[in-house]
Amino acid sequence: MNWQMNSRTAFWLRYLPNFLRSRIEGRPNLQKVLNNTGWLFADKVLRMGVGLIVGVWIARYLGPRQFGLWNFAIAFTSLFGAVATLGLDNIVVRELVKHPDRKNEFLGSAFVLKLFGSIITSIVAIVAISLLRDGETLTLWLVALSAMALIFQSFDVIKFYFQAKVQSKYVVYATNGAFLITSLVKIGLLLFGAPLIAFAMASFGEIVLSAIFLVAVFFLNHQKISTWTYKTPVVLELFKYSWPLILSGIAIIIYMRIDQVMIGQILGDKEVGIFSAAVRISEIWYFVPIAIVGSVFPTIIENKERNEILYFERMQKLLNFLSLLGICIAIIVTFMSGSIIRLFFGSSYELAGPVLAIHVWAGVFVALGVASGSWLTAENLQKYSLYRAFYGCIMNVLLNLILIPKYGINGAAIATVLSYGVSVFSIGFYDNGKIIFYMMVKSLNILNFTKKFNGRFQ
Repeated sequence: MNWQMNSRTAFWLRYLPNFLRSRIEGRPNLQKVLNNTGWLFADKVLRMGVGLIVGVWIARYLGPRQFGLWNFAIAFTSLFGAVATLGLDNIVVRELVKHPDRKNEFLGSAFVLKLFGSIITSIVAIVAISLLRDGETLTLWLVALSAMALIFQSFDVIKFYFQAKVQSKYVVYATNGAFLITSLVKIGLLLFGAPLIAFAMASFGEIVLSAIFLVAVFFLNHQKISTWTYKTPVVLELFKYSWPLILSGIAIIIYMRIDQVMIGQILGDKEVGIFSAAVRISEIWYFVPIAIVGSVFPTIIENKERNEILYFERMQKLLNFLSLLGICIAIIVTFMSGSIIRLFFGSSYELAGPVLAIHVWAGVFVALGVASGSWLTAENLQKYSLYRAFYGCIMNVLLNLILIPKYGINGAAIATVLSYGVSVFSIGFYDNGKIIFYMMVKSLNILNFTKKFNGRFQ
């Protein structure tokens, strides 16, 4: 195969250790994955840096109460937004990899499904908040803006095309363009002393701009939305594989965001703001496992078709790496939690320190969940994603009901960590899931993993 590295890959490859460079050079698929991962990391690092600065500035400016109200609205909308995604992400990517000649059928059908789902869920979310918080006009508007953004996220199907082609740089161009523009707008709002609703409108504008820019890069890559087709058999085919992921997505969002909704209803919006500050820091690195798994997912599918042994070996290596990374981050943040909160959010958010020290350990299970989720999709075992999400959802709701009244926002953090762990490892209850269960348990044996790692590269 005649293949040449692009300049970006060649540049950083020169600075890798010899043992890594020798393993990568001459392997075009791996280099393509690494380059794609590099783009995803560049995207997330930029968002992490700029987003953290602007987000912290907004949190300080609004104060815990208004910041909490905004986060309550976002969390409440996300409870319904899970339906709008329809669990299609990995399913469509998988089908595009396997059947590139049918891309217009899959993209068109997925778009119609997502558009219809987002319209319905937006209406339901607005009606629900009007009943739950009757007379709170600002809360209604905040939820309405978040809900309407779901409609424009239907254009995210364009991302599936580029993910399947392992060309995430075009998605980075589009989404980062929108992100940077709206970040500048938010800075302007801060300087001019704008009200909370203005920041919510700016966030809505980011989703709209992102959709416009995605369409633009799709067109610049000689692709046309007008060629997309909607076919009922394709819709039924997608729904056949995705319905467990739809239900699991709902359950996942519930146990990821129900804590903020329950805190708002039980303790108040100010406590939501404090808890949200800790969560923002705790979840800041979640893009890492998502970016890594998102890049290697097409390759994992290819390995499954060609070499079953290699397929499981690479899956184990992926789990080992993500587990080690999650534990290292959790240890560091635990000991520095108070200083981190004071540095970024100030004394008014000081109570978020203990919350952060607890909540950050959920990241270990998040990383394992992302990786094992790709394995379930590759094995056509999506129904187990539903089962384990259901266990996590039930556990989180019950624990929040018990722990929030007794321990406040620290109780909510404990509930999050425990429910994430239950969710991820509940796959071991099923015979078909015992393989990935033991692989995840093995990945937590850090001493064994580091010993093998050091021995391999000495």
